Amino acid sequence: MAESIKDKVAIIGMGCTKFGELWDKSATDLMVDAAYEAYEDAGIDPKDIGAAWVGNWQEVTGMAGLGLSGPLKLQYKPVTRVENMCATGTDALRNAAYAVAAGIYDIALAVGAEKLKDMGFAGLVSSAPGGTTGTGGVSTTAPGVFAMLATRYFDRYNLSPQEGKRMLAHISVKSHHNGALHPKAHFRREITIEEVMNAPIIAWPLGLLDCCGVSDGGAAAIVVRAADAKKFRPDPVYIKAIQMCVGPVEGQMRTDYDFTHVEETYRAGIAAYAEAGVKNPRKEIGMAEVHDCFSITEAIIMEDLQFSRRGKVREDIEGGFFDLHGGLPVQPDGGLKCFGHPVGASGLRMIYETYKQLQGKAGPRQIKNPKLGLTHNMGGPPPGCTVAVAILGL
Repeated sequence: MAESIKDKVAIIGMGCTKFGELWDKSATDLMVDAAYEAYEDAGIDPKDIGAAWVGNWQEVTGMAGLGLSGPLKLQYKPVTRVENMCATGTDALRNAAYAVAAGIYDIALAVGAEKLKDMGFAGLVSSAPGGTTGTGGVSTTAPGVFAMLATRYFDRYNLSPQEGKRMLAHISVKSHHNGALHPKAHFRREITIEEVMNAPIIAWPLGLLDCCGVSDGGAAAIVVRAADAKKFRPDPVYIKAIQMCVGPVEGQMRTDYDFTHVEETYRAGIAAYAEAGVKNPRKEIGMAEVHDCFSITEAIIMEDLQFSRRGKVREDIEGGFFDLHGGLPVQPDGGLKCFGHPVGASGLRMIYETYKQLQGKAGPRQIKNPKLGLTHNMGGPPPGCTVAVAILGL
């Protein structure tokens, strides 16, 4: 019978670079900086690592594990490069955690890093799935596809354009408030509802301040078996669940796809809750870091993860339920909105914030008694994507 990862693996050290336009840093620098902060946090030496996984989307570390083993001087250790769209960083941790849980390695390292600014990447790229079905190859952009979620959501739940845009603006304002408190965030300026609603349109109704930025950054985690965790530190953070759901890419071919939910997020959430033993996500999850590539994405994730009832997320958003000191704080570090989205690093950056919050070490962003923390990554367009959901706790 298949077993659960719940409470079998603990994170004993994490590191995270500042995110931003890091012109003076290479991808190698970011991996080294994140890994050495994690080493120091865990109180171990690099030689203690038994195996490592490196998450990277655009191959700036090369096609293989050599991109990590060289910079970190992992002498003849097994190193594997992982790429799984926007779930890449979480998948690197997932691989490391499973290897430790299986008893193959005592200590494993997961690192995610990305240098998008050097590539001139602006976020306006084709997001249509390919394959052999004949449905791929359409020229679309990420803002264009996600804007379809917003227009359909407004229509289905009878929101006027003004009401819908104001709901989305609350999300961005909340995230920027939190990001302004984080020294490692790329964007650290608070914004107003009016600024969001009046920002230049990228793909209606999404304006410039509804979209996450493009950044460079890196993050790292060190994991051991749960039974050994307190040999390293008094406050390890335990993995309660780590699930992935990869869709069959049917949405664009189905006439009944509603563009108001993402099935992969819903199913990954169900699987993670079952693994962690969570019965009531709205009450039991104490904080969440989710894939807010656009403001509408965060709104729909709240319903897919059962934090809000279908069609009712506006009440929670505008009522402050997801604010830093609300009932369920979301993006306490500012999320993708303030950190940007260096793809290979984002999942581990979310886990870094959750790790610090659970330990009570988040400074001015600290949440009161967060209990369980959830992270969520979504790679690809809503009609067919890859989603990772992790749940962590003490």
